[in-house]
Order: sequence, then C-alpha cells, then structure tokens
Amino acid sequence: METTSRVGAEDAPGTVAAEGVSAARTVVESYLAAPFPWYALDEAFTGPRWLMQVATAADGTVQHGSLGHGDEPSVRADAGTEKQRFAVVVTVGSSPVRRSGDGTGVLDAITVSSAAWLAGSGLLACTWPAQLDHSLRDDWLDQQTETAFELADDLDGPAWSALSLPVDGVPVPFHYRESEFGWVLAGSAHDGVHIGAYGRGMSAYGLGFSVVGDVAKYDGREGRR
Repeated sequence: METTSRVGAEDAPGTVAAEGVSAARTVVESYLAAPFPWYALDEAFTGPRWLMQVATAADGTVQHGSLGHGDEPSVRADAGTEKQRFAVVVTVGSSPVRRSGDGTGVLDAITVSSAAWLAGSGLLACTWPAQLDHSLRDDWLDQQTETAFELADDLDGPAWSALSLPVDGVPVPFHYRESEFGWVLAGSAHDGVHIGAYGRGMSAYGLGFSVVGDVAKYDGREGRR
C-alpha cells in the first residue's frame, strides 16, 4: 500500500521513508490480527497485488478486509476507467447471530450474503458513470447501494447465476452477476470463511482463489511487481 506524507523543508528523506515503512507495517499488522485466513487470487495471477482496508468490530475484532489485484481502480473521469483491469477479493469471517457487546440487542449473522453485499458495494464505490455530475453522485450511490443490498439478500433470485471456481484447488460454487460497472461474485470457502469478489476488465470465469501465505507481500513494497 502506498502512503502519502507531506515533506517540509526540515524533513530529511530518511525520515519520510521511515514513516512510510512504519505506516505500511501498521496496515500489515491489522491484517495479521484477523482470526481467519485471508483469501486472494491464486498464483495463476501474476500482476500487481496490494492491500486495501480492514474492518473491525467495536471490540477491535477484525471482521473483513480486501486485497486488490491489477490496476488500482479510480473513479476519476479522466483516469481511463474503461481500460482498467482489476479484481478485488473480500474475505469475511463467519459469525452466527449473537448478542451485541452491550447486551441490548442482537447482531445479524455474517453469511455469504454479507460477502455479496460487501463486494457489490465495493464495486459501486470505485466505479460510477463518468458523465454523472458530482452533485448527483451521493443520490446515485445511495440508490445503487440499496439495490446491491437487496440483490445480496436474494442470492437465489434471477439476478444471480451459478459459477464454479477453484478455492485452494477444489471447485466451489459461487453466486455471480454482471452489471454495466463490472461483476460481483460470492461463495464460501471450505473453512467457513466467506469470499466475495468484484472486478472489471478481467474475466471472472478464469479466476481461482487460495489462502494468502504471507500478507506482507501485499504491503506496496514487495507486493507491486
């Protein structure tokens, strides 16, 4: 992951470099704190790989996170978004229905629908109509996000088709759908972890997933090759 810092007149190059390394290490550590394995595209993919973000619960427990592959997506109209080729893999830790931390309510179970929702909303966040006025983007995003939520809640509905892809070399059934913005898929790994993915410019039909052996290779210094 690339880091950005302002360099003042008094900043020595070595200091800035150290800050970048420290920030990258902090991001890697947040991934390493997860109680579940991370999934990514398997070794058949030879392009750039990069860390994205990790989401945690109120108690600090890692719930899900994403790993990117290919071109880092941009929503800028002048960024040649139609030519971007990327795939993002979302790993979601499984969790049953449970009491909230303060004991006042119940938290929903984390299921494959959760992975589908995260993948769908992730695609929307990085790709939207270039001709859309910025003042209308929030309304468009709210509308499309609600649609993505409804679709994720109906994985057996007509919007989804079945797709079998290898996970650690073993075929696994996935729910798959396409839109004008890209594709989204979701399924469950053999260890109960849920996998979501979204992308554009790369065919989902030829993808395979595997457990990440060393997440530090995605930190932006070693992961970009």
